[in-house]
Amino acid sequence: MNVKIHSIDESANDQRLDNYLFKNLKGVPKSHIYKIIRKGQVRVNKGRKKVNYKLQINDTVRIPPIIISEKKQLYVSESLKKILFDSILYEDNGIIIINKPSGIAVHSGSGIKVGVIETLRESYKSIELVHRIDRDTSGVLLIAKKQSVLKNLHKQFKNNTIKKSYMALVDKVWAKKIHTVNVPLCQDLSYTRVSSQGKNAISHFHPLKNFNKEIEASLVEVLIETGRTHQIRAHARYVKHCLAGDDKYGDSEFNKKVKSKGLKRLFLHAHKLAFINPTSGNLQKINAPLPSELEFFLKQL
Repeated sequence: MNVKIHSIDESANDQRLDNYLFKNLKGVPKSHIYKIIRKGQVRVNKGRKKVNYKLQINDTVRIPPIIISEKKQLYVSESLKKILFDSILYEDNGIIIINKPSGIAVHSGSGIKVGVIETLRESYKSIELVHRIDRDTSGVLLIAKKQSVLKNLHKQFKNNTIKKSYMALVDKVWAKKIHTVNVPLCQDLSYTRVSSQGKNAISHFHPLKNFNKEIEASLVEVLIETGRTHQIRAHARYVKHCLAGDDKYGDSEFNKKVKSKGLKRLFLHAHKLAFINPTSGNLQKINAPLPSELEFFLKQL
């Protein structure tokens, strides 16, 4: 193998050196990447740099010969590519927004070999997830094409200026007023629970329509001020209005009823996102329509 020289363009501008190498040396252990940086085998503009060096446009990165493990090669099906490209709601020079289908993970891990980001990387040079939504949740997912855009959007999330709202079906009829749940959440392994030792979490549930024939349920819009893991599902359980189809936090009897009516997934959909687009500087609003299977299910109630 030969020495490789990479020229940094806008897509990697302001990215840490170690993170850049992680993405470009798939299959190489992180420990080895840190080792070749520390020993000066990786050079930026012919000089040594630390792992946290922020790359700049027109920097040249020298990467020494490395044998990359073939075990990390991924197979991405054409059908999955088509599903995701058909789900794109908006795209410009800085971002991609998709209406992620339920059942597709946003990234690999925990037994999942390929997710949204790995699939799209087959077609895009350098992209990163701006945020995450659960595998079983459908809806708006924001992806950055440039490090500068990613950094900007992360700052917006941190400053709580990005507004996200979801549609959900919950157990029992709920009064049509806004119900705010403001209780801290703590994550234990793969489960999120209410705990005074947890992190601040705020969710606003706004019932839109009640169903009270064979099944008592409420269609709600949920606005979240924080982005804790499984926040909506854990908060809904806490106030005894569990989400339909939720196998982890839900009510088993309610789940049996909705399943008998044809619901085969978690009824949680990220349907709105509003933020300042870093590329245009304008307010960007995205609305992801409710999936057809959820629309059809509501007609059965």
